[in-house]
Amino acid sequence: MDKSAFLQDLAQKLTPFETANMVDFMRHLTVKSALANPWFVFGFLIITFYAVVRKSKFVLAALFTSCSLLLLVRYTMPAEGDSLNLSTTLPFAFGGLAIGAFLIYLFFIKTE
Repeated sequence: MDKSAFLQDLAQKLTPFETANMVDFMRHLTVKSALANPWFVFGFLIITFYAVVRKSKFVLAALFTSCSLLLLVRYTMPAEGDSLNLSTTLPFAFGGLAIGAFLIYLFFIKTE
């Protein structure tokens, strides 16, 4: 296989990782599709394994934040086509405050 054929094949295989395709993928990403996507699950497993083995408080806090925000958005945001109202905005706001309060406690108040 010559060099130009290899580069053509490589460019074709890397096309899904172009910026426009990645932005379009993230724009249409839902919680259900994220949890069904093996790339996200595998990435979270690798990061979790790293955080547990290295005992990294920062990485564990980042995992907690991303997972809790994922669940917060999933359960408090209205369905597509519905409008925001007080019954969906207040749980989102107080859930975000609870996540922030836990992170402040973890980093600044709790001592080991």
